[in-house]
Amino acid sequence: MPNTKPTAEYKKIQYATFPKKNSHQERNIFYPSLKAPNVPKSKSSSFLDAGFHPRREKTNMTFPRDILRGVYHFTQTINGYTIDSPVFRLNTNATVLLLITFSLAVTTRQYVGHPIDCIHARDIPEDVLNTYCWIHSTFTVADGAKKSDKSDMSSIGIQTTGKKTVKQIRYYQWVEFFLFFQAILFYAPRWLWKSWEGGKIHALMMDLDVAVCTEIEKKQKKKLMIDYLWENLRYHNWWAYKYYLCEVLALLNVIGQMFLMDKFFDGAFMMFGIEVLSFINDDQEDRVDPMIQIFPRLTKCTFRKYGVSGDPETHDALCILPLNVVNEKIYIFLWFWFILLAILTFLTVVYRIIIIFSPRMRVYLLRMRYRLVRRDVVDTIVRRSKMGDWFLFYMLGQNVDSLIFRDVLQELAHKLSRHDFHHGPGFKGEIQEA
Repeated sequence: MPNTKPTAEYKKIQYATFPKKNSHQERNIFYPSLKAPNVPKSKSSSFLDAGFHPRREKTNMTFPRDILRGVYHFTQTINGYTIDSPVFRLNTNATVLLLITFSLAVTTRQYVGHPIDCIHARDIPEDVLNTYCWIHSTFTVADGAKKSDKSDMSSIGIQTTGKKTVKQIRYYQWVEFFLFFQAILFYAPRWLWKSWEGGKIHALMMDLDVAVCTEIEKKQKKKLMIDYLWENLRYHNWWAYKYYLCEVLALLNVIGQMFLMDKFFDGAFMMFGIEVLSFINDDQEDRVDPMIQIFPRLTKCTFRKYGVSGDPETHDALCILPLNVVNEKIYIFLWFWFILLAILTFLTVVYRIIIIFSPRMRVYLLRMRYRLVRRDVVDTIVRRSKMGDWFLFYMLGQNVDSLIFRDVLQELAHKLSRHDFHHGPGFKGEIQEA
Protein backbone atom coordinates (compact mmCIF):
# COMPACT_ATOMS: atom_id res chain seq x y z
CA MET A 1 0.00 0.00 0.00
CA PRO A 2 1.51 3.35 -1.01
CA ASN A 3 2.58 5.79 1.63
CA THR A 4 0.04 8.62 1.54
CA LYS A 5 1.38 10.59 4.49
CA PRO A 6 1.76 14.20 3.38
CA THR A 7 5.14 15.84 3.66
CA ALA A 8 5.82 19.34 4.97
CA GLU A 9 6.84 20.47 1.51
CA TYR A 10 4.54 22.97 -0.14
CA LYS A 11 4.32 24.05 -3.68
CA LYS A 12 2.56 26.98 -5.31
CA ILE A 13 0.03 26.12 -7.93
CA GLN A 14 -1.05 28.61 -10.51
CA TYR A 15 -4.43 27.27 -11.48
CA ALA A 16 -6.40 30.08 -13.05
CA THR A 17 -6.29 33.68 -14.15
CA PHE A 18 -9.26 35.95 -13.67
CA PRO A 19 -9.90 39.70 -13.90
CA LYS A 20 -9.00 41.92 -10.98
CA LYS A 21 -11.84 43.49 -9.13
CA ASN A 22 -12.70 46.79 -10.83
CA SER A 23 -9.98 46.21 -13.40
CA HIS A 24 -9.47 44.66 -16.82
CA GLN A 25 -6.05 43.34 -15.85
CA GLU A 26 -5.42 39.77 -14.76
CA ARG A 27 -4.27 38.44 -11.43
CA ASN A 28 -2.65 35.13 -10.54
CA ILE A 29 -4.09 33.09 -7.69
CA PHE A 30 -1.78 30.76 -5.78
CA TYR A 31 -2.68 28.21 -3.20
CA PRO A 32 -0.44 25.83 -1.26
CA SER A 33 -1.15 22.14 -1.55
CA LEU A 34 0.35 19.27 0.36
CA LYS A 35 2.38 16.89 -1.72
CA ALA A 36 1.58 13.19 -1.70
CA PRO A 37 4.57 11.80 -3.60
CA ASN A 38 3.63 8.15 -3.82
CA VAL A 39 0.01 8.55 -4.85
CA PRO A 40 -0.44 7.88 -8.57
CA LYS A 41 -2.01 10.73 -10.47
CA SER A 42 -4.32 10.67 -13.41
CA LYS A 43 -2.91 11.64 -16.78
CA SER A 44 -5.65 14.21 -17.21
CA SER A 45 -4.88 17.77 -16.33
CA SER A 46 -5.92 19.22 -12.96
CA PHE A 47 -5.10 21.98 -10.56
CA LEU A 48 -2.39 19.76 -9.09
CA ASP A 49 -0.45 19.93 -12.34
CA ALA A 50 2.02 22.74 -11.88
CA GLY A 51 1.63 25.56 -14.32
CA PHE A 52 -1.83 24.50 -15.46
CA HIS A 53 -3.57 27.29 -17.31
CA PRO A 54 -7.19 26.35 -18.08
CA ARG A 55 -7.74 29.21 -20.47
CA ARG A 56 -5.07 27.89 -22.75
CA GLU A 57 -6.19 24.26 -22.72
CA LYS A 58 -7.13 22.98 -26.19
CA THR A 59 -7.27 26.46 -27.66
CA ASN A 60 -4.32 25.85 -29.99
CA MET A 61 -6.30 23.48 -32.20
CA THR A 62 -6.93 24.32 -35.79
CA PHE A 63 -10.57 24.67 -36.77
CA PRO A 64 -10.75 21.73 -39.27
CA ARG A 65 -8.96 19.37 -36.89
CA ASP A 66 -11.35 20.30 -34.09
CA ILE A 67 -14.33 19.58 -36.37
CA LEU A 68 -13.14 16.01 -36.94
CA ARG A 69 -12.49 15.55 -33.22
CA GLY A 70 -16.07 16.67 -32.62
CA VAL A 71 -17.34 13.38 -34.06
CA TYR A 72 -15.45 11.57 -31.30
CA HIS A 73 -16.70 14.00 -28.66
CA PHE A 74 -20.27 12.96 -29.53
CA THR A 75 -19.85 10.40 -26.72
CA GLN A 76 -18.17 12.91 -24.41
CA THR A 77 -20.84 12.77 -21.70
CA ILE A 78 -20.33 9.02 -21.44
CA ASN A 79 -16.55 8.87 -21.23
CA GLY A 80 -15.60 12.45 -20.45
CA TYR A 81 -17.08 15.53 -18.87
CA THR A 82 -19.96 17.89 -19.61
CA ILE A 83 -19.52 21.55 -20.54
CA ASP A 84 -22.88 22.19 -22.23
CA SER A 85 -26.53 21.17 -22.32
CA PRO A 86 -28.08 18.10 -24.02
CA VAL A 87 -29.87 20.25 -26.62
CA PHE A 88 -26.62 22.05 -27.44
CA ARG A 89 -24.95 18.66 -27.97
CA LEU A 90 -27.79 17.61 -30.28
CA ASN A 91 -26.94 20.63 -32.42
CA THR A 92 -23.17 20.49 -32.30
CA ASN A 93 -22.38 16.79 -31.80
CA ALA A 94 -25.22 14.55 -32.97
CA THR A 95 -26.11 16.66 -36.01
CA VAL A 96 -22.46 16.93 -37.04
CA LEU A 97 -22.14 13.15 -36.82
CA LEU A 98 -25.28 12.68 -38.92
CA LEU A 99 -24.23 15.15 -41.61
CA ILE A 100 -20.73 13.71 -41.95
CA THR A 101 -22.19 10.19 -42.14
CA PHE A 102 -24.62 11.28 -44.86
CA SER A 103 -21.82 13.04 -46.74
CA LEU A 104 -19.67 9.90 -46.68
CA ALA A 105 -22.63 7.75 -47.79
CA VAL A 106 -23.33 9.99 -50.80
CA THR A 107 -19.63 10.19 -51.66
CA THR A 108 -19.28 6.41 -51.54
CA ARG A 109 -22.38 5.93 -53.68
CA GLN A 110 -21.18 8.52 -56.19
CA TYR A 111 -17.59 7.39 -56.70
CA VAL A 112 -17.99 3.64 -56.20
CA GLY A 113 -21.15 3.12 -58.28
CA HIS A 114 -22.58 4.96 -61.30
CA PRO A 115 -24.05 8.35 -60.28
CA ILE A 116 -25.75 8.80 -63.66
CA ASP A 117 -26.71 6.46 -66.50
CA CYS A 118 -28.00 8.04 -69.71
CA ILE A 119 -29.89 6.21 -72.47
CA HIS A 120 -29.46 7.18 -76.12
CA ALA A 121 -30.20 5.32 -79.35
CA ARG A 122 -27.61 6.96 -81.61
CA ASP A 123 -23.90 6.48 -82.02
CA ILE A 124 -22.62 8.43 -79.00
CA PRO A 125 -20.19 6.74 -76.58
CA GLU A 126 -21.97 5.98 -73.32
CA ASP A 127 -19.19 7.30 -71.08
CA VAL A 128 -19.04 10.56 -73.07
CA LEU A 129 -22.78 11.10 -72.77
CA ASN A 130 -22.81 10.25 -69.06
CA THR A 131 -19.91 12.59 -68.32
CA TYR A 132 -21.43 15.43 -70.35
CA CYS A 133 -24.85 15.16 -68.71
CA TRP A 134 -23.29 14.88 -65.24
CA ILE A 135 -21.19 18.02 -65.71
CA HIS A 136 -23.73 20.18 -67.56
CA SER A 137 -26.74 19.09 -65.45
CA THR A 138 -30.02 17.56 -66.56
CA PHE A 139 -33.57 18.92 -66.52
CA THR A 140 -37.23 18.09 -66.15
CA VAL A 141 -40.36 19.80 -67.44
CA ALA A 142 -41.69 21.79 -64.51
CA ASP A 143 -45.33 21.77 -65.70
CA GLY A 144 -45.27 18.02 -66.12
CA ALA A 145 -44.06 17.48 -62.59
CA LYS A 146 -47.29 18.95 -61.22
CA LYS A 147 -49.77 17.20 -63.51
CA SER A 148 -52.02 14.56 -62.05
CA ASP A 149 -52.72 13.14 -65.56
CA LYS A 150 -49.52 11.32 -66.50
CA SER A 151 -50.82 9.54 -69.61
CA ASP A 152 -48.60 11.59 -71.95
CA MET A 153 -45.47 11.29 -69.78
CA SER A 154 -42.93 8.48 -69.48
CA SER A 155 -42.21 9.69 -65.95
CA ILE A 156 -43.02 12.71 -63.78
CA GLY A 157 -41.45 15.74 -65.46
CA ILE A 158 -40.51 13.81 -68.62
CA GLN A 159 -42.47 14.91 -71.70
CA THR A 160 -42.08 17.03 -74.81
CA THR A 161 -40.49 20.34 -73.96
CA GLY A 162 -42.10 22.75 -76.43
CA LYS A 163 -42.66 26.11 -74.73
CA LYS A 164 -43.05 24.59 -71.30
CA THR A 165 -40.92 25.68 -68.35
CA VAL A 166 -37.74 23.67 -67.94
CA LYS A 167 -36.37 23.00 -64.44
CA GLN A 168 -32.63 22.46 -64.33
CA ILE A 169 -31.34 19.79 -61.92
CA ARG A 170 -27.86 20.94 -60.85
CA TYR A 171 -27.57 20.17 -57.14
CA TYR A 172 -26.68 16.46 -57.37
CA GLN A 173 -23.01 17.22 -58.06
CA TRP A 174 -22.70 19.18 -54.82
CA VAL A 175 -24.72 17.23 -52.25
CA GLU A 176 -21.76 15.60 -50.45
CA PHE A 177 -19.86 18.91 -50.26
CA PHE A 178 -22.95 20.77 -49.11
CA LEU A 179 -23.58 18.23 -46.33
CA PHE A 180 -20.00 18.57 -45.11
CA PHE A 181 -20.30 22.38 -45.19
CA GLN A 182 -23.46 22.10 -43.09
CA ALA A 183 -21.55 19.96 -40.58
CA ILE A 184 -18.93 22.72 -40.25
CA LEU A 185 -21.63 25.32 -39.58
CA PHE A 186 -23.26 23.15 -36.93
CA TYR A 187 -19.96 22.53 -35.18
CA ALA A 188 -18.95 26.22 -35.15
CA PRO A 189 -20.90 27.15 -31.94
CA ARG A 190 -19.27 24.28 -30.04
CA TRP A 191 -15.81 25.19 -31.29
CA LEU A 192 -16.42 28.76 -30.18
CA TRP A 193 -17.67 27.68 -26.74
CA LYS A 194 -14.72 25.34 -26.19
CA SER A 195 -12.38 28.22 -26.94
CA TRP A 196 -14.19 30.54 -24.52
CA GLU A 197 -14.72 27.89 -21.83
CA GLY A 198 -10.96 27.37 -21.73
CA GLY A 199 -10.99 24.11 -19.78
CA LYS A 200 -12.43 25.71 -16.62
CA ILE A 201 -14.81 22.84 -15.82
CA HIS A 202 -12.16 20.17 -16.38
CA ALA A 203 -9.71 22.11 -14.24
CA LEU A 204 -12.14 22.52 -11.35
CA MET A 205 -13.06 18.83 -11.48
CA MET A 206 -9.49 17.88 -10.49
CA ASP A 207 -10.31 14.21 -11.14
CA LEU A 208 -12.98 14.26 -8.43
CA ASP A 209 -15.10 12.20 -10.80
CA VAL A 210 -12.58 9.35 -10.47
CA ALA A 211 -13.35 6.82 -7.76
CA VAL A 212 -9.69 5.95 -7.05
CA CYS A 213 -8.91 9.26 -5.31
CA THR A 214 -7.72 8.80 -1.72
CA GLU A 215 -9.40 10.66 1.12
CA ILE A 216 -6.36 12.91 1.51
CA GLU A 217 -6.48 13.84 -2.17
CA LYS A 218 -10.21 14.50 -1.98
CA LYS A 219 -9.80 16.84 0.98
CA GLN A 220 -7.00 18.74 -0.71
CA LYS A 221 -8.90 19.08 -3.97
CA LYS A 222 -12.15 20.06 -2.26
CA LYS A 223 -10.27 22.78 -0.39
CA LEU A 224 -8.78 24.09 -3.63
CA MET A 225 -12.20 24.12 -5.28
CA ILE A 226 -13.83 25.92 -2.34
CA ASP A 227 -11.00 28.47 -2.21
CA TYR A 228 -11.36 29.17 -5.91
CA LEU A 229 -15.14 29.52 -5.73
CA TRP A 230 -14.83 31.81 -2.70
CA GLU A 231 -12.19 34.08 -4.20
CA ASN A 232 -13.90 34.34 -7.60
CA LEU A 233 -17.54 34.46 -6.59
CA ARG A 234 -19.57 36.86 -8.74
CA TYR A 235 -16.90 36.91 -11.48
CA HIS A 236 -18.39 34.31 -13.85
CA ASN A 237 -21.18 36.25 -15.52
CA TRP A 238 -19.38 36.94 -18.79
CA TRP A 239 -18.22 33.34 -18.91
CA ALA A 240 -21.84 32.15 -18.68
CA TYR A 241 -23.11 34.79 -21.11
CA LYS A 242 -20.64 33.51 -23.70
CA TYR A 243 -22.19 30.06 -23.44
CA TYR A 244 -25.70 31.49 -23.73
CA LEU A 245 -24.55 33.38 -26.83
CA CYS A 246 -23.38 30.06 -28.33
CA GLU A 247 -26.85 28.60 -27.72
CA VAL A 248 -28.40 31.58 -29.52
CA LEU A 249 -25.95 31.03 -32.39
CA ALA A 250 -27.03 27.37 -32.52
CA LEU A 251 -30.66 28.51 -32.87
CA LEU A 252 -29.81 31.03 -35.59
CA ASN A 253 -27.75 28.38 -37.36
CA VAL A 254 -30.49 25.77 -37.58
CA ILE A 255 -33.04 28.35 -38.78
CA GLY A 256 -30.56 29.78 -41.27
CA GLN A 257 -29.76 26.33 -42.61
CA MET A 258 -33.43 25.72 -43.40
CA PHE A 259 -33.36 28.80 -45.63
CA LEU A 260 -29.97 27.76 -47.03
CA MET A 261 -31.30 24.35 -48.09
CA ASP A 262 -34.39 26.00 -49.54
CA LYS A 263 -32.10 28.11 -51.72
CA PHE A 264 -30.01 25.05 -52.60
CA PHE A 265 -33.13 23.29 -53.94
CA ASP A 266 -34.51 26.35 -55.78
CA GLY A 267 -37.17 27.20 -53.20
CA ALA A 268 -38.65 23.70 -52.98
CA PHE A 269 -37.33 22.60 -49.56
CA MET A 270 -39.05 24.85 -47.00
CA MET A 271 -42.43 23.10 -47.35
CA PHE A 272 -40.93 19.73 -48.30
CA GLY A 273 -41.89 17.82 -45.15
CA ILE A 274 -45.44 19.20 -45.11
CA GLU A 275 -45.91 18.23 -48.76
CA VAL A 276 -44.67 14.70 -48.04
CA LEU A 277 -47.17 14.35 -45.18
CA SER A 278 -49.95 15.63 -47.46
CA PHE A 279 -48.87 13.19 -50.18
CA ILE A 280 -49.28 10.26 -47.79
CA ASN A 281 -52.88 11.27 -47.08
CA ASP A 282 -53.89 11.96 -50.72
CA ASP A 283 -55.67 9.48 -53.00
CA GLN A 284 -53.22 7.16 -54.74
CA GLU A 285 -54.61 7.87 -58.22
CA ASP A 286 -54.35 11.67 -58.04
CA ARG A 287 -51.34 12.33 -55.86
CA VAL A 288 -47.93 13.50 -57.11
CA ASP A 289 -44.91 12.47 -55.06
CA PRO A 290 -43.15 15.69 -53.88
CA MET A 291 -39.93 13.74 -53.34
CA ILE A 292 -39.78 12.93 -57.06
CA GLN A 293 -40.39 16.59 -57.90
CA ILE A 294 -37.28 17.65 -55.95
CA PHE A 295 -35.29 14.43 -56.42
CA PRO A 296 -36.32 13.01 -59.82
CA ARG A 297 -35.05 9.56 -60.71
CA LEU A 298 -35.44 10.12 -64.46
CA THR A 299 -34.40 13.37 -66.17
CA LYS A 300 -33.63 14.65 -69.66
CA CYS A 301 -30.35 15.76 -71.14
CA THR A 302 -29.65 17.55 -74.43
CA PHE A 303 -26.33 16.76 -76.15
CA ARG A 304 -25.32 18.96 -79.09
CA LYS A 305 -22.53 18.22 -81.56
CA TYR A 306 -21.64 18.82 -85.19
CA GLY A 307 -22.52 16.16 -87.73
CA VAL A 308 -20.47 14.93 -90.69
CA SER A 309 -21.91 17.71 -92.88
CA GLY A 310 -20.87 20.42 -90.43
CA ASP A 311 -24.42 21.18 -89.33
CA PRO A 312 -25.24 21.10 -85.58
CA GLU A 313 -27.13 18.07 -84.34
CA THR A 314 -29.22 17.85 -81.19
CA HIS A 315 -29.50 14.57 -79.33
CA ASP A 316 -31.96 14.04 -76.48
CA ALA A 317 -31.23 11.45 -73.81
CA LEU A 318 -33.00 10.06 -70.77
CA CYS A 319 -30.79 9.97 -67.66
CA ILE A 320 -31.32 7.83 -64.59
CA LEU A 321 -30.11 9.41 -61.31
CA PRO A 322 -29.80 6.56 -58.78
CA LEU A 323 -28.20 8.98 -56.28
CA ASN A 324 -31.53 10.72 -55.82
CA VAL A 325 -32.96 7.60 -54.19
CA VAL A 326 -30.43 8.20 -51.40
CA ASN A 327 -30.72 11.99 -51.46
CA GLU A 328 -34.48 12.04 -50.93
CA LYS A 329 -34.20 9.82 -47.84
CA ILE A 330 -31.44 12.00 -46.40
CA TYR A 331 -33.25 15.29 -46.87
CA ILE A 332 -36.68 14.19 -45.74
CA PHE A 333 -35.00 13.04 -42.52
CA LEU A 334 -33.05 16.32 -42.23
CA TRP A 335 -36.23 18.37 -42.71
CA PHE A 336 -37.91 16.80 -39.70
CA TRP A 337 -34.65 16.72 -37.71
CA PHE A 338 -34.02 20.43 -38.26
CA ILE A 339 -37.60 21.29 -37.30
CA LEU A 340 -37.15 19.32 -34.05
CA LEU A 341 -33.79 21.00 -33.39
CA ALA A 342 -35.26 24.46 -34.00
CA ILE A 343 -38.10 23.85 -31.53
CA LEU A 344 -35.85 22.38 -28.82
CA THR A 345 -33.19 25.06 -29.22
CA PHE A 346 -35.80 27.84 -29.13
CA LEU A 347 -37.22 26.42 -25.89
CA THR A 348 -33.68 26.24 -24.48
CA VAL A 349 -33.06 29.91 -25.28
CA VAL A 350 -36.36 30.85 -23.58
CA TYR A 351 -35.29 28.72 -20.60
CA ARG A 352 -31.97 30.64 -20.41
CA ILE A 353 -33.78 33.98 -20.47
CA ILE A 354 -35.95 32.87 -17.54
CA ILE A 355 -32.84 31.77 -15.63
CA ILE A 356 -31.14 35.13 -16.21
CA PHE A 357 -34.07 37.19 -14.92
CA SER A 358 -35.47 34.84 -12.24
CA PRO A 359 -33.18 34.04 -9.29
CA ARG A 360 -35.95 32.02 -7.66
CA MET A 361 -36.00 29.78 -10.71
CA ARG A 362 -32.27 29.22 -10.22
CA VAL A 363 -32.95 28.14 -6.62
CA TYR A 364 -35.66 25.75 -7.77
CA LEU A 365 -33.55 24.20 -10.55
CA LEU A 366 -30.51 23.73 -8.32
CA ARG A 367 -32.63 22.06 -5.65
CA MET A 368 -34.42 19.81 -8.14
CA ARG A 369 -31.21 18.78 -9.88
CA TYR A 370 -29.13 18.14 -6.74
CA ARG A 371 -31.47 16.88 -4.03
CA LEU A 372 -28.63 15.99 -1.64
CA VAL A 373 -27.99 19.71 -1.09
CA ARG A 374 -30.12 21.26 1.64
CA ARG A 375 -32.57 24.04 0.80
CA ASP A 376 -30.93 26.58 3.12
CA VAL A 377 -27.57 25.90 1.45
CA VAL A 378 -29.01 26.52 -2.01
CA ASP A 379 -30.79 29.68 -0.82
CA THR A 380 -27.57 31.06 0.67
CA ILE A 381 -25.53 30.22 -2.42
CA VAL A 382 -27.96 31.83 -4.87
CA ARG A 383 -28.59 34.86 -2.62
CA ARG A 384 -24.88 35.67 -2.37
CA SER A 385 -23.89 34.84 -5.95
CA LYS A 386 -24.78 35.80 -9.49
CA MET A 387 -26.20 34.01 -12.49
CA GLY A 388 -22.74 33.09 -13.84
CA ASP A 389 -21.82 31.45 -10.53
CA TRP A 390 -25.06 29.47 -10.61
CA PHE A 391 -24.22 28.21 -14.10
CA LEU A 392 -20.74 27.15 -12.92
CA PHE A 393 -22.23 25.32 -9.91
CA TYR A 394 -24.74 23.59 -12.17
CA MET A 395 -22.02 22.40 -14.57
CA LEU A 396 -19.75 21.26 -11.73
CA GLY A 397 -22.56 19.24 -10.19
CA GLN A 398 -22.85 17.22 -13.41
CA ASN A 399 -19.15 16.38 -13.44
CA VAL A 400 -18.10 15.59 -9.86
CA ASP A 401 -19.34 13.08 -7.33
CA SER A 402 -22.67 14.14 -5.84
CA LEU A 403 -21.46 13.76 -2.24
CA ILE A 404 -18.35 15.82 -2.92
CA PHE A 405 -20.44 18.48 -4.66
CA ARG A 406 -22.79 18.59 -1.65
CA ASP A 407 -19.83 19.06 0.71
CA VAL A 408 -18.39 21.84 -1.47
CA LEU A 409 -21.66 23.79 -1.56
CA GLN A 410 -22.24 23.33 2.16
CA GLU A 411 -18.76 24.58 3.05
CA LEU A 412 -19.09 27.50 0.64
CA ALA A 413 -22.50 28.43 2.08
CA HIS A 414 -21.01 28.26 5.58
CA LYS A 415 -18.21 30.64 4.58
CA LEU A 416 -20.70 32.99 2.93
CA SER A 417 -22.91 33.06 6.03
CA ARG A 418 -19.97 33.56 8.38
CA HIS A 419 -18.17 36.36 6.52
CA ASP A 420 -19.37 39.91 6.10
CA PHE A 421 -19.76 40.49 2.38
CA HIS A 422 -18.40 44.00 2.75
CA HIS A 423 -15.04 42.29 3.29
CA GLY A 424 -15.47 39.47 0.82
CA PRO A 425 -16.70 38.76 -2.67
CA GLY A 426 -20.12 40.33 -3.24
CA PHE A 427 -22.38 42.06 -0.76
CA LYS A 428 -25.27 41.39 1.58
CA GLY A 429 -28.79 41.49 0.32
CA GLU A 430 -31.70 39.59 -1.07
CA ILE A 431 -31.42 36.98 -3.78
CA GLN A 432 -29.33 38.62 -6.45
CA GLU A 433 -30.37 39.29 -10.00
CA ALA A 434 -28.11 38.24 -12.87
